[in-house]
Amino acid sequence: MIGVGRPEPLGVTAAEGGVNVAVFSNHAEAIEICLFDAAGVEERVRATLPGRTGPVFHGHLPGVPPGTRYGLRAQGPWLPAEGHRFNPAKLLLDPFAAAIDRPFRLAPALFDPPEATRPNPADSAAAMPKGIVLAAAEPAPAPPPFEWDRQVIYELHVRGFTMRHPGIPPELRGTFAGLAHPAAIAHLRALGVTAVELMPCAAWIDERHLPPLGLTNYWGYNPVALCAPDPRLAPGGWEEVRAAAAALREQNIAVLLDVVLNHTGEGDAHGPTLSLRGLDHATYYRLDPADPERCVDDTGCGNTCALDRPPMLGLAMAALRTWAERAGVDGFRLDLATTLGRRAEGFDPAAPLLAAMQQDPVLCGRPIIAEPWDIGLGGYRLGAFPAGWGEWNDRYRDAVRRFWRGDGGGLGELATRLAGSADVFAPPRPVSRSVNFITAHDGFALADLVAFTTKRNAANGESNRDGTDNNFSWNNGVEGEGDDAGVRAARGRDVRALLATLLASRGTPMLSMGDEAGRTQHGNNNAYAQDNAISWFDWQALDAGLLAFTAALIGARRACPALRGPRALGGTAVDESGVPDVAWYDADGAAMTPDRWDDPVSRTLVAALYAPASETEPADRVLVVLHGATAPVEV
Repeated sequence: MIGVGRPEPLGVTAAEGGVNVAVFSNHAEAIEICLFDAAGVEERVRATLPGRTGPVFHGHLPGVPPGTRYGLRAQGPWLPAEGHRFNPAKLLLDPFAAAIDRPFRLAPALFDPPEATRPNPADSAAAMPKGIVLAAAEPAPAPPPFEWDRQVIYELHVRGFTMRHPGIPPELRGTFAGLAHPAAIAHLRALGVTAVELMPCAAWIDERHLPPLGLTNYWGYNPVALCAPDPRLAPGGWEEVRAAAAALREQNIAVLLDVVLNHTGEGDAHGPTLSLRGLDHATYYRLDPADPERCVDDTGCGNTCALDRPPMLGLAMAALRTWAERAGVDGFRLDLATTLGRRAEGFDPAAPLLAAMQQDPVLCGRPIIAEPWDIGLGGYRLGAFPAGWGEWNDRYRDAVRRFWRGDGGGLGELATRLAGSADVFAPPRPVSRSVNFITAHDGFALADLVAFTTKRNAANGESNRDGTDNNFSWNNGVEGEGDDAGVRAARGRDVRALLATLLASRGTPMLSMGDEAGRTQHGNNNAYAQDNAISWFDWQALDAGLLAFTAALIGARRACPALRGPRALGGTAVDESGVPDVAWYDADGAAMTPDRWDDPVSRTLVAALYAPASETEPADRVLVVLHGATAPVEV
């Protein structure tokens, strides 16, 4: 017999010899909980939640132990033109489920015709993953302070990093257990990085156009279960994820998790009904006021989560806390973070979710990195996020690429980025919050940046239309891969110059997986659907010389205070010695003048860097020479 239960906490939680069920819906008429057998196949119990407190339906079901498989169903109006898409034939995932019993797979029963006068009567239970009731877990220990000035971040994909590693047992490859293996961690330690930024790990689903092409979503930027790890990456559940985070932390490597809170895998009006859409589509998503059948699409992924409304805000916060406390991750990177700060009228730096994260006792002391853009109106917001947060700095990326490509007149812009992008990261914002990068998962790999002028995305099945055309790339005279020794040598020099620039710049550097080893995607600059050798780290082809060079650069950065620091370089004296923190010179040793800064043909820049003594480190001087011409020059 189901009891009334309590309206808090939301979700299905172990309580008093059973489970408490609490589900938010402004527009549902009734909510049912469905219990399944141990295989998650046979529906054995279906009970309507008897309690209701405002918009929260709730009940207590006794005798339900941890490990039970379950789902939800929602009764309500089928009025797509008004934004309501209730269909009790669709089994729905509890948005707060912390574990699911299988990966998501698309199937016809998951879909409702968007413009039909009645919903699809096909029961979707057989096609849906089931939530798993979990017992309460002891929160992971709080992470140590994140010393921004000393970080070198390494972006990686758990599956792609481990799938082809010969030192990892085959049964562990592609998983968190593989990432925790000593062979995987040994590479990170040898390289010298201090933090890994893991691409999304919350359970996701394929975009509906991929299965007909024989493709799957590899990157994971299409989540459904925000609070649960994807079983493909973590077949051992939270214990496996937590063990990997602990193993990395034991080696002084912090774990940052890329989270997608801006949209879900339910997509646009033609997408599947999996969770939020079936529970209260009009509340959880932002709909077009002129046509509520359509979702606002500020993300380019079909829908936009209404994160300024309490239900979606609460879910986002619960997801972040779950990954922090159950997995023990140190911090987060926020995908399309502008969307997280959107209200109906546009971006607000004091939006509810951004404010909530800054005051939450679990999250407020952890490193947060924003991707400061989305595709909506006014979506580019570099420098607009909280002062303590990091931000991906694409202005740095583009300036450095253009200089080494050979574009003229870029010395001033290059120097601004090298010195810490003070035009964006000005006090009180520490310059260390500029997350500098040359490449990331989205775009060319570093080896391809210097080998292709145009993308090669035919394998994605979209006739090469997908992926950016604005790459600022070059090919050193021959397009694509080849065996010309001179071309290969030139590309090797360019890769080393790009890496050296990155690691000599003020801010926090971020490397992309495999760039230190010559990894190529063969010109594909949007490999989101390539769960194969195109995307995976090819350890057999690792360039040992490049790896050693990159490790030496990281070692120099860590050893030399002049290559890092909390303030942007301003050319002023910073102690009683009178030595400026930076002095800029041309190749002849003359101080840079306005004419030299604006010279469209000048390709050499010398930076004399100085850091004063501190309580822990002596004074330090470093000379950085950037020479972007092909002909040698004497400095």
